[in-house]
Amino acid sequence: MDDKAGGVQGQSVRAGKYSRVERERRFLLPRPPGLSAVTAARVITDRYVVGTRLRLRRADFQDGRCELKLTQKVPIPRPGAVQGLITNTYLSPAEYDVLASLPAAVLSKHRFSVPPLGVDVFDGHLRGLVLAEAEFTSNEEAQSFAPPAECVAEVTDDARFTGGQLVRASRQELFGWLAEYGLHPEGFQDAAE
Repeated sequence: MDDKAGGVQGQSVRAGKYSRVERERRFLLPRPPGLSAVTAARVITDRYVVGTRLRLRRADFQDGRCELKLTQKVPIPRPGAVQGLITNTYLSPAEYDVLASLPAAVLSKHRFSVPPLGVDVFDGHLRGLVLAEAEFTSNEEAQSFAPPAECVAEVTDDARFTGGQLVRASRQELFGWLAEYGLHPEGFQDAAE
């Protein structure tokens, strides 16, 4: 497996002691998945810390569990499934509360596991956006992946559909972006049915 992925600030992207190479492909869906297809669900609140590449995440699972983590994503400027390096640190509630006091832009969504995809149904100003992603352990696996028929368009190489960009997008901008892919807000549904 080749973990070299190109330049990040003049260096090769390489998994290390604390970080790993993130490989994922993203797709737009016209609607949330049917509940019969969902194997797990959680509510996610992401806080993108202002002026950093850090994301503070709270994931509340249906069974009452809560997962808290701090993530750093170092993107790479090249097309394809290799998104860059990702480092996660799991937090206690007290640690989370301290970091949650930092200025941040907030994004919320419901994540549904619909193998082989994770499907995010966004809330708030992004209501109506349904974005699916598939994660991979190798470049070959990512390249050979055939997305399910319900995927309208692949947006892996469209940086506008990354969390760090979406959190800053206006509703009007989002509608314009979706229209470029043939999706129109009047057809959106608000939640999984």
